[in-house]
Amino acid sequence: MSGYAVVDVEATGRSPWRHRVVEVAVVQLDAGLRTEREFATLVDPGGPVGPTHVHGIAQADVLGAPRFRQIAPRLLELLAGRVLVGHHVTCDRAFLEREFARIGVALPQVPLLCTMRLARRQLPEAGGYGLSACVDAAGLGWFPAHTALGDARATVELLRHCRRTGGCSEEPPPERSVEQPAGQPPVPWPRLAPARAARAGGAAPLLRRVAQLGPWPAGVEGPRALIGSAGYE
Repeated sequence: MSGYAVVDVEATGRSPWRHRVVEVAVVQLDAGLRTEREFATLVDPGGPVGPTHVHGIAQADVLGAPRFRQIAPRLLELLAGRVLVGHHVTCDRAFLEREFARIGVALPQVPLLCTMRLARRQLPEAGGYGLSACVDAAGLGWFPAHTALGDARATVELLRHCRRTGGCSEEPPPERSVEQPAGQPPVPWPRLAPARAARAGGAAPLLRRVAQLGPWPAGVEGPRALIGSAGYE
């Protein structure tokens, strides 16, 4: 494994089988937990966006956003060869797995690292083990909860906190925090040809929510921003 891919998804509901991704973010980290690049975009779910009161995404916000198939090639590149990290990572993994399955791609098994599990061991004083409670217990400050990039960046900071306080070693994460496939040969990593924008014929543009990120690298205050097709900072 060449590093970590910290992921967060916002969805139209709680079931990966019945609901769809409406926003996704990935923060790539090297083995030393240094940020390499970021990716984030709203996603057109092809139907209702679901609980706006939770994720803050209105139906109008996904107008012009890419469909999942259009960002799938980039997501595969970002996840390849990485430990997949998330807060309750099996949930994020399940949503990504189902979205890929809908376009005929089997997402291979990869090592998983869950910051919720780390927090249960290292932050016993937390009032709960949701991301906001864990970030608060670790003294990491405010972050824009329920935005995919905000949650992914907060998860990065929580992972770094766990490493500083002894819960995550410099090399592969502790066995208790990782779910690895056993007794199976490696599956070739899938690749997809880049998807094209339906109208213009060029690469699909990304549509990113931009929010002030408090103690972490600041963005520009505002609800949405159209960014280039690469999606990297």
